[in-house]
Amino acid sequence: MTGSKATFMSQLLFHLDASLRTSLQQQLREQVARAILDGHIPADKALPSSRKLAQELGIARNTVMLVYEQLLDSGYLVAKSRSGYFVNPEILQGHAPTPERLNDIEAEHLAWEELLTMHPSRQRTINKPNDWASYDYPFIYGQTDPELFPTQHWRECSRDSMSVPAIRSWSVDHLNDDDPLLINQVRTRLLPRRGVWASSEEILVTVGAQQALWIVAMLLLKQGRRFGIENPGYVDMYNIASIFTKDILLLPVDEQGMRPEPRVSACDLVYVTPSHQSPTTVTMPLSRRRQLLDMAELDNFLIVEDDYESETNYLDNPTPALKSLDKHHRVIYVGSLSKTLAPGLRVGYMVGHPALIREARALRRLMLRHPPTNNQHAVALFLDRGYHDALLRQIHRVYHRRWQCMGEALARHMPHSTIPSAYGGASYWVKGPAGLDCDALRELARQESILIERGGLHFFDEPHSEYFRLGFSAIPESRIEPGIERLARLIPQATRDHRKAGSS
Repeated sequence: MTGSKATFMSQLLFHLDASLRTSLQQQLREQVARAILDGHIPADKALPSSRKLAQELGIARNTVMLVYEQLLDSGYLVAKSRSGYFVNPEILQGHAPTPERLNDIEAEHLAWEELLTMHPSRQRTINKPNDWASYDYPFIYGQTDPELFPTQHWRECSRDSMSVPAIRSWSVDHLNDDDPLLINQVRTRLLPRRGVWASSEEILVTVGAQQALWIVAMLLLKQGRRFGIENPGYVDMYNIASIFTKDILLLPVDEQGMRPEPRVSACDLVYVTPSHQSPTTVTMPLSRRRQLLDMAELDNFLIVEDDYESETNYLDNPTPALKSLDKHHRVIYVGSLSKTLAPGLRVGYMVGHPALIREARALRRLMLRHPPTNNQHAVALFLDRGYHDALLRQIHRVYHRRWQCMGEALARHMPHSTIPSAYGGASYWVKGPAGLDCDALRELARQESILIERGGLHFFDEPHSEYFRLGFSAIPESRIEPGIERLARLIPQATRDHRKAGSS
């Protein structure tokens, strides 16, 4: 290919952007390779010379030469003496021809709404804006402060997990086994902090706590079995359970967590968050925990304990996990590293009777075999070297200060709002004045670069528009009071009585 045809090909196919983080060399290599695989470069025509292509694209000739050499080594190109570089015909072998496009009118007759057996996208669920970090006052829950992430230690563990012996260990197909070092660290370092002692056969690593909850629901729930959940409670657990059973019992929450009322006895499986109730953050006392365990044994039901936020207790020693009091294997314990290390790692674990874990492991294998073992090993090294313990101490100090700062700011600027007493966690659960429309408040706040979360989403019986949640894990301490002060000024505008008066 020569002359104007070569120029046309390079201008049509290749568009390089020096502002991208990816180097020009890598951009050109990827684009030439993609053009070859997509059949845009004829196999019987030579590619433009390195000099000519470099001139047309405005880049160094060496860049083009290196790209051509890399594609030659990778088998995309072949070099012909005195003729230049050509597409290697072998690279296209085995590629199925592109089928003709179906007629759009015919395709519209496919009734997907009737073919689907469920519609999870229609469920009410938690949504967080992707640009939450751009807000001046991100009172968002479930995200971590990037300034607290132990970058140096994590890089060290990631690097060591890529050593030759480590790669040889984790790169093979483990079928359904987990990294033995990670299992040992969960067993000997994480669980004892919560008073839980378990054997390796009682532990399964999961892709975050969410997968553990899904596995438990799939194994233990079906139509005809009753599921009990706190109200208000964790909306994703409600959504998971509703896929497997329609018999869901809503259990009220007070200042001591879920109330173990007599009707709990009719449940087959009960979900609780005793350390810091989600979303109110209240802690279930030992007496109520023992009462719930006695009921489970007497009335033959199982309990899922979601210990999602166990490490953030600021006024007293942490209360032992419900699982630590369980003498009859009634409790299935679910833990996660998302709230301390990073949500994006998606590393969780579940602890239960060996019979349950055996079936959970087999079910997980059908879903995804096992969580990526390279990630498992990096996390295992992070735990083994004590870096997680150091991170917990730092998080505890920082979150404690933010918790105090937010409590004082709320008392100062929202004295008439009801704020339940709490012993820790990473958020405050706030009940605004009567008539507050949290959706309206959230929109007003967004316009002021304030991000809050509406609380009504966590109620499963009737609307409660006066509640909202304020997280402090992702906002610097210096911004907490200014954000609360600004938010407080918006509350009157978002109440129904105020809006009625303004429109009259």
